[in-house]
Amino acid sequence: MTVEQNVLQQHSQKHQQTLLNQLREVTGTTDVQLLQQALQASNGDLAEAVAFLTEKNAKVPQQQDETTYYQTSQVPGDRYISVGSQADTNVIDLTGDDKDDLQRAIALSLEESNRAFRETGITDEEQAISRVLEASIAENKASLKRTHTEVWSDSPNPHDRKRIDNCPVGLKNVGNTCWFSAVIQSLFNLLEFQRLVLQYSPPARVQDLPRNQKEHRNLPFMQELRHLFSLMVGSKRKYVDPSRAVEILKDAFKSSELQQQDVSEFTHKLLDWLEDAFQMKAEEDREGEKPKNPMVELFYGRFLAVGVLEGKKFENTEMFGQYPLQVNGFKDLHECLEAAMIEGEIESLHSAENSARSGQEHWFTELPPVLTFELSRFEFNQALGRPEKIHNKLEFPSMLYMDRYMDRNRDITRIKREEIRRLKEHLTLLQQRLERYLSYGSGPKRFPLADVLQYAMEFASSKPVCTSPVDDIDSSAAPGGATSQQLPQPSTTEQDSVAPLDNMCPAASSGSTRGEQRVPIHKPFTQSRLPPDLPMHPAPRHITEEELRVLESCLHRWRSEVENDTCDLQGSITRIHRTIELMYSDKSMMQVPYRLHAVLVHEGQANAGHYWAYIYDPHQRCWMKYNDISVTKSSWEELVRDSFGGYRNASAYCLMYINDKKPFLIEEEFDKETGQILSGLDKLPSDLKQYVKEDNELFDKEIMEWDALQARKAQQEKLALATAAAAAAASAASSTSTSSSSPQPMSIESSTPDNAVTQQDPEYMEQPSPTNDSKHLQEDTERAISKAVAEQDERSPEALLSAAIKLEYARLLRFAQEDTSPENDYRIQHIIVYFIQNQAPKKILERTLLTQFADRNLAFDERCKSIMNVARAKLDLIKPEEVNMDEYEIWHQDYRNFRETTILMTIGLELFQKTNYVEALMYLIYAYQYNKELLTKGLYRGHDEELLGHYRRECLLKLNEQAAGMFESGEEPDVSTGLGVMNELVVPCIPLLLVQDVERDLLAVEDMRNRWCSYLGQEMEANLQEKLTDFLPKLLDCSTEIKSFHDPPKVPSHSALELFERFNRVMSIMGRVPSEGR
Repeated sequence: MTVEQNVLQQHSQKHQQTLLNQLREVTGTTDVQLLQQALQASNGDLAEAVAFLTEKNAKVPQQQDETTYYQTSQVPGDRYISVGSQADTNVIDLTGDDKDDLQRAIALSLEESNRAFRETGITDEEQAISRVLEASIAENKASLKRTHTEVWSDSPNPHDRKRIDNCPVGLKNVGNTCWFSAVIQSLFNLLEFQRLVLQYSPPARVQDLPRNQKEHRNLPFMQELRHLFSLMVGSKRKYVDPSRAVEILKDAFKSSELQQQDVSEFTHKLLDWLEDAFQMKAEEDREGEKPKNPMVELFYGRFLAVGVLEGKKFENTEMFGQYPLQVNGFKDLHECLEAAMIEGEIESLHSAENSARSGQEHWFTELPPVLTFELSRFEFNQALGRPEKIHNKLEFPSMLYMDRYMDRNRDITRIKREEIRRLKEHLTLLQQRLERYLSYGSGPKRFPLADVLQYAMEFASSKPVCTSPVDDIDSSAAPGGATSQQLPQPSTTEQDSVAPLDNMCPAASSGSTRGEQRVPIHKPFTQSRLPPDLPMHPAPRHITEEELRVLESCLHRWRSEVENDTCDLQGSITRIHRTIELMYSDKSMMQVPYRLHAVLVHEGQANAGHYWAYIYDPHQRCWMKYNDISVTKSSWEELVRDSFGGYRNASAYCLMYINDKKPFLIEEEFDKETGQILSGLDKLPSDLKQYVKEDNELFDKEIMEWDALQARKAQQEKLALATAAAAAAASAASSTSTSSSSPQPMSIESSTPDNAVTQQDPEYMEQPSPTNDSKHLQEDTERAISKAVAEQDERSPEALLSAAIKLEYARLLRFAQEDTSPENDYRIQHIIVYFIQNQAPKKILERTLLTQFADRNLAFDERCKSIMNVARAKLDLIKPEEVNMDEYEIWHQDYRNFRETTILMTIGLELFQKTNYVEALMYLIYAYQYNKELLTKGLYRGHDEELLGHYRRECLLKLNEQAAGMFESGEEPDVSTGLGVMNELVVPCIPLLLVQDVERDLLAVEDMRNRWCSYLGQEMEANLQEKLTDFLPKLLDCSTEIKSFHDPPKVPSHSALELFERFNRVMSIMGRVPSEGR
């Protein structure tokens, strides 16, 4: 067969499978044989095929369900054959009153689709993929028009986006493209695939290619994929933007519809495009010979289908790429594979009789180096009319041995399968017998038989009683003092009948007599206890010693027999389980090892969700988690939690295994001359090396421009501060000279450094006009001066200043060292307490205290005035080398940040306490972020991070609860308001909870997502369903990229005393983190 014939045959086979897929989607039937029959009857006309199926369903009554199977020889070249799925003969009923209109609409749609394929060569499947890509691009473009509360933007600081050492590079989510990132990262980390893409060069005869292939844009996509891979290899960026590759995919098709699509279809088409691109190159490089396509050799294998169809045996070889597996009803990957490899009544294959039964076996004849399993976790619920996700748990191993599925081991495997079948039948019988022992009884409640016998023995052995369980209760002295009022008094007849029993039981009668003689005393902790002579359990009225001895002997013997039988059954069951587990453990069946390379995970529901990937790094010997721009180290335990399913809405949908005996798949490339491992730019061909260098130069330039801009801003701030200080000094000097009749001995006001500091600390240091804050500080200073005057013999201003400073420092030191409750935070009252607790340098403390005593507002008498002048003179005499003014300013700026954080925290907690969660959120968000930055410098730089984290988390949960309640109401204004709260407040904050990987934050995000995902299975109006479908991707497809909040809340000014009192009030109520649990 020539190359041209081969291409035409493949094209025809793809077209035939496309028609089958379209017909299956329209009619709802999955019976491949019936679909093929309809296509044959209609000569490939889809409209007539639909009519054929609907008319047949209308005329033929509902038949008894039976399982039918397709004959694989009908479509020998299809790589995406549906393997291991059971067919369903039911056809969706289209025969209602509007049958004709519906059929005409379907026929028109299919005719349009068929004509589009004939004209453009673009299938509906390809158009569906295009719709996903266009949705992603549209989402990305739409995001540029959103307000700042919705925009997901890069950090303006390029240092935050700089790659650290050789860490893996992430991929930016450019709008619902997490599926693209997960697939591309999994392929990129296959180093052989990476090398193939990087070394790819387009064929020289591009203009001679068929028209369809040019329209598919395979070559431009390959070029963009090379660019993307080269950046992932050598970029200096922490993550790169794949928009151009996604744009190429989108431009390859012509469709304007926006629709969510299953990511597995994208993976199918991606490999198809890559195969076509490499096929063109292979045909050019090896003219006259059968070309080898590296994509086919890497990802495609073959299996042999051996079967019987209506009594006739057949055998056929098929090619496969991604191997589909059903999840529902299976517990692990091997069970899925066993079910996929055998279909129908396969016993007829092995028997000499030519029965009419149908069935088939699949045996792998050639496995690809990269073996990909597609886990079918989605199914269409015809009753609800929408797809649903299967959350069942499915385990898979890190090392998978494929020997039992190989054609060369067919005979051995059949023997072992028969042995396992026999063992499982025996196991079922043993489990049924064990169940009879463990759940004994004929009623609704059942108990272990050994326990029943034990209870009977305890009953028989109990001390016999001589009274009725009712009559021996003293009603006049009832427990708790309440029974005498609740129970009716016995009649005279009843009392007479009880009397003989009382005579036989002295304890009971005496108790009754005592109850009549005196009023019982209520004892709340002892009154309800049973009398010591009353048995704890029911007991037989009369039993002889002989009866008891015989009964105990029988019960003991029976219980021992039951326990022995139970133990024997459990032991046999354990041995059978172990035998089944070890059935394929001999060396001959462990020669085809496949190691788990990547797990692609989906979180969410069928029509909305988020994708990420776990990929094994063989060089670091650990698992890595690739979640859009975030690439972090992970573990097998985390992978199991997120991938097996059954625990939450996350589960694996694709498993990628690689042949462990082919190390070239993940081996690094070595330099032929030096023998060193090639890394970074050295791995790239010259054209890509230049491309990456140019991009890195642009990034370096961005960093340099950012650094220069920050330096200019810092210089401008210093100049502005100096100018303001000089102006203030001149103004102060002028006012002083005009208010004093005689010149001052030393002009302190003109000191620029001091005034600069004074201007920098208006909230907690000296201020031009007396405020509550400065007045409070002034009172502390005057108090220290007065105490120094009383204690100091020498009355010179310098001696008094020194003594007053020592006294003030001692007072503040006691506050700093005092072990106080969280609400009494003395750091808020004075900067020196903050400095002492954070071990500020001595020179910083001294200058700050001198500044406090240099306050001009102290000049109410000559003594304070002289001390103030001495303090200002000392400030003026401090040389620059004695106190680092930059360090001084940094410490004071840190305190200003602490004050601002405290104000945000206080207001946020007050609003939270008033249940004003909308306004509280931004205060708590910014308080947490600012506080976290403070704590990076020291433990006492900020507030309790756990406390702030708790209320930030609770505020989001409360808002989520309120928004969900509004959505549940179904009322249009409430629904819009609720979704607005989620879109504008909750969703942008979710990455803040995810980025630190705190367990309680992660659980909170999971709870919020689960709340909204739970609505997918509920009946609701169409407009609500549409809004929910639009909203869920935003909630679930959240990257860990931090949201940029451009408008932090405006912080009002507070005096130290006022802020301390407000902080004290709110922390007294909310300063303890409650114990949290799910």
